[in-house]
Amino acid sequence: MTRVLITGASGFVGRHLVAQLVHAGGFDIVGLSSQKRSPIEGGRLLVCDLRDADLTRRTLEHYQPEIIYHLAGQSHIPRAFAAPAETLVANAVGQINLLEGCRSAGIDPVIVSVSSAEIYGAVSPSQIPINEQQPLNPNNPYASSKAAQDLYAGQYFASYGMKIVRVRPFNHVGPGQTDRFVVSSFARQIAEVEAGLADPVVLVGNLDPIRDFLDVRDVVRAYQLVAEESFAGQVFNISSGVGVRIQDVLDMLIAESTHDIEVRVDPERVRPVEVPEFRGDSSRLTELTGWQSEIPLAQTLREVLDYWRDQINRTDT
Repeated sequence: MTRVLITGASGFVGRHLVAQLVHAGGFDIVGLSSQKRSPIEGGRLLVCDLRDADLTRRTLEHYQPEIIYHLAGQSHIPRAFAAPAETLVANAVGQINLLEGCRSAGIDPVIVSVSSAEIYGAVSPSQIPINEQQPLNPNNPYASSKAAQDLYAGQYFASYGMKIVRVRPFNHVGPGQTDRFVVSSFARQIAEVEAGLADPVVLVGNLDPIRDFLDVRDVVRAYQLVAEESFAGQVFNISSGVGVRIQDVLDMLIAESTHDIEVRVDPERVRPVEVPEFRGDSSRLTELTGWQSEIPLAQTLREVLDYWRDQINRTDT
């Protein structure tokens, strides 16, 4: 059994990654969470806040992982604007503590450092789709913190030869995602209308941006594929390569409902800075691993809406 440690294992992506590895088989999984959460199926979940360098080191010494998937961090952009220093500590310092903990513990695992495509920032139309050679140009505090995390991962590979693989996923969605993110926000509001818990209105921000949406289950499959020593030092975009307007995503979700729903702009949901179009090129990942996105967006949106219907029905009963 390969010993695997997943930081942020109790989160949205973490739970899907655990499910992917359990399905694949052959892994002894330990998950870390900064606070006590519900158990993860197929693994052990421990409380370990990566901001605590000593606890992180002792945890690594005890479990001696052969593969680390580093997912933990603060990923909500509005929160990052409200608390930029906290976000930088969670995303950059947390990873530094993890990497220093590995060095202090004398272990040399393969580490998949999960960055974000947000670090590319605004790009010109001629630079779309975005590949891994695109200069980093973050335009919000979350993206800046992830750029720092990404650069530190590259530096630890260059300075110490650590077996670090960086991944830069584009927008990923799926069942279980919090409604702080756009697709789940739309889906929850629609489910509440259907349940008679809200007026037939969906509050939205800017619907014009074009985004590259992926199903989270395709994303974690990519994480597993790149967790190889031979990919140390490499950087991979994870994207569908297809741009979809947020307005079209909302229309697809509303079409799944039998209710007449009004769409209303809420100024509080409009970001201070918005990138008009964001679409990735993951041909390098495909060339080296054979990965391709498989789950259609329409299926993902149906499943997200069904997830929120189920959550609301459970709460209501």
